[in-house]
Amino acid sequence: MGSRKILSTPWCRKGVKNLTTISNNVGVDDFGLGKCLYAGQIKAHVGSYVGENRLLEQLVLTNKIDLTLVPQGTFAERLRAGGAGIPAFFTPTGVGTMVAEGKETREFDGRTYVMERGLHADFALIKAWKGDKWGNLIYRKTARNFNPMMAMAAKITIAEVEHLVEPGELDGDHVITPSIFVKRIFQGMNHEKRIERRTLRKSA
Repeated sequence: MGSRKILSTPWCRKGVKNLTTISNNVGVDDFGLGKCLYAGQIKAHVGSYVGENRLLEQLVLTNKIDLTLVPQGTFAERLRAGGAGIPAFFTPTGVGTMVAEGKETREFDGRTYVMERGLHADFALIKAWKGDKWGNLIYRKTARNFNPMMAMAAKITIAEVEHLVEPGELDGDHVITPSIFVKRIFQGMNHEKRIERRTLRKSA
């Protein structure tokens, strides 16, 4: 598979090497994308948050992985642009910082903007709450932050759902990702929902 790009959390059982991954973070320790990271399968990553992953920090500092950090709003918009067929757009976010180094800038109405490119991938492995066998998807809560854009930005989107229903059972007004963007769908099992950093309110 060479250097094919994969969005979101991949399955790493096949031992594929030289992956370029696109995701908000790179997993939590030995979980999610972290499994591929620990197995040495990721050569480059594009994302907006490195999280609490100490191995990633070590790999970046020793130049063993190519990390591209993108402001989170810009990250979401680059995915949306890629899925919408928009090759590039201008944003004020990152102007005058390392984010803008080597990129084209222009001035609009007296303000400087930096050009960002849309993001694409070969595969998107995404998670939804409910879907039908045609591939229509409904998300819950923060799963809407990136999954809908990721589904549109890839050549092949594979969706894992918690509840798989028959066509016609979903309310069309609730469908967020239509089936035209989904090539494969399956019902997952044992959905563990990790909390990266648990913060509790101090008692009085």
